[in-house]
Amino acid sequence: MQKMIYSWRWYTLGQEQYHECMSKTFTNNLSSLHLANMIIVILASCYSVFPIIVENNFRKAGIYFITALVSFFLIVIIKYKLKQIKQEKQVRDLTIYILTIIYYSNIMLFGIFLGVWSNPGNFAVNFMSFLICSLFLFNNPPPLNLCLTLGAMGVFITSSVIVKSPQHWSFDISNVSIAGSLSLLFGWQITRLRLESMLHTIKLEEERNKYFNQSTVDELTGLRNRRDFMQTFQRYLSNYRSSDDWLCIAMADIDFFKNYNDHYGHLKGDDCLRSIGKILNSLKESSSVYSARVGGEEFALLWFKKEADRADSVVSKINQLIKELNIPHAGSDVAKYVTLSIGIHIIKCGTMNDMQVLYNLADKALYMAKNDGRNCAIVCGNDITQYKITPENS
Repeated sequence: MQKMIYSWRWYTLGQEQYHECMSKTFTNNLSSLHLANMIIVILASCYSVFPIIVENNFRKAGIYFITALVSFFLIVIIKYKLKQIKQEKQVRDLTIYILTIIYYSNIMLFGIFLGVWSNPGNFAVNFMSFLICSLFLFNNPPPLNLCLTLGAMGVFITSSVIVKSPQHWSFDISNVSIAGSLSLLFGWQITRLRLESMLHTIKLEEERNKYFNQSTVDELTGLRNRRDFMQTFQRYLSNYRSSDDWLCIAMADIDFFKNYNDHYGHLKGDDCLRSIGKILNSLKESSSVYSARVGGEEFALLWFKKEADRADSVVSKINQLIKELNIPHAGSDVAKYVTLSIGIHIIKCGTMNDMQVLYNLADKALYMAKNDGRNCAIVCGNDITQYKITPENS
C-alpha cells in the first residue's frame, strides 16, 4: 500500500525529480489555463445569447454570462501572472493551484447546470465530457486532481438526487462514477508521461550543459578557455551594442612564472593560477570584463568602454586585487609578490573585424610591457596615444 501511495504521489520519478519537473510546468499550466478560459468565455458567451433568442429565458442566459465573466476575470489575472514570469518575478505554486481550482469549479458548475438544473428530465451526458476532459491540459499533482474530481462528482450526484426523478439517479450516478474514474486514470497517465518526457529533457539539457562547460571552461582556473575566447572575441567584434563605442582587448602574463614554479613547485604554481583566475573571474560581475586562460600563465580579457582615452579603472582594479593576494614570489625581479604584465589594444567598435590582427596587436602590447620592466600595463590603439600604467600611479 505504501509503495502504491508513493507511486501515485511522485509518479515513480522520485520526490526531487518530481518537484523539479513540476516547477518547470507552472508556466505551461498558466498558458493552458489562459487558453482553456478563452474557450469557456467564447462558448459561455454564445450560450448566453441563445436562451434569450430562442426561449426568452433570462435566468439561463444569466448563468451562462456569469460563467463567461468568471473565465474572463481569470484570463486577466493569468495574463498578469505570465507578465510577472517574463519579468523574472517568482509566481508561487499556490497561486497557480488556486487559479486551477477556480477554473475547474467554474466549468463544473457550468456542466452541472447544463446536465442537471436546466434539464432535469434528461440524462447528463455533457457533464461526463466536462468531467473527463477538463483537467487534461494541466500537470497537476494527483491529490489535487483526486480532490477536484471527487468534489465535482459529489456536487453532481447531490444535485441529481435533489433535482431529478429517481429513474435518472442510477444512470447519472453510474455514468458519473465511470467518467470520474476515467478522468483520474487518463489524467494520471497523461501527466506521468508528460513529466517523464520533461525529466528526460531536463537530464539531456544538464548533460549538454555539462559537456559544453567541459569544452569551454579551463578546469584549473575556472576561466573560459582559448576556444571559448576566440568564439567570444569574434562575437564581440560582430555584435557589439550601439551604446558601446570602444572595445578593449588585453593580454596578461604572470611575471617570471617559470621562476615561481622552479622555486615553489608546480603544485604551488597551480594554486597561484587558481588565485589569479578567481580574481579575473570576479571582474565579470564588478566591471563586465570577460576573462579567459589562453595559455600556461597567459590570460586574455575583453571589455567595452564608452571613452577610449584611458583604461586605468580595470587595470587599477586588477593591480589592487593582485596586491591584496600578496602571493610571495622570491623568484621575481620586480616585486616580492606575484605581479602581472598587461598589454591592451583599444579599437573603435565596427572599424575592424580581423580577430587575429587585433589579437596580435594586444600580444605585441604585452611584450612591450615585459620589455619595459614588467609589473605594468601598456595601452595602445590607432586612435589613442600609447601610455603606460604602473601599480604605483594607477
